[in-house]
Amino acid sequence: MAALPLGSRALARDGTVPPPDGAPETIEPSALARANVEALRLYYDALNRGDLAQATLSFAPDTKNHGRIVGRTGLSRVLTDLRTMFPDYRHDLVEITATGDVVVSRNRVSGTHKGVGRIPVEGGKLVGVPPTGRSFVVQHIHWWRFANGLIVEHYATRDDLDMMEQLGLLALRSAQPPRSDYAS
Repeated sequence: MAALPLGSRALARDGTVPPPDGAPETIEPSALARANVEALRLYYDALNRGDLAQATLSFAPDTKNHGRIVGRTGLSRVLTDLRTMFPDYRHDLVEITATGDVVVSRNRVSGTHKGVGRIPVEGGKLVGVPPTGRSFVVQHIHWWRFANGLIVEHYATRDDLDMMEQLGLLALRSAQPPRSDYAS
């Protein structure tokens, strides 16, 4: 989709670009986008209730994760390891948007560290780490591409540093105020 020039229209207070004069205030999302959002919600529902078999069925057999083909088998291993480390692991949708075959979500992710990770998920920093018994709550941004109602591609940006800190696995950040002279 090509970007349209903003022209003389100013950004709205919420940072969005208002519609051009005469355009409807809201544009109904496509049926495909709505279906993909619903498919993602079903995935998160299954994940949050611990039904990993159902969650895995949300992925195509040749799904890519961060550009690598891992398929359902690879994703099943990832989900199983996450649930081993964090039996109460969950993603709560905070915001979600979709265009065509792409869905982007901002999630509140939480869990309690009660198991030992075996594969390098969550940045690979928890492999072999004994459980701390501590909980975390962080934000993630996930980008999903769908085809025929299944996830075929996924990327994520996570706050692993804050998660590790909340789990007590990193020294707390300095109590000094942030520098104001970043130019030096």
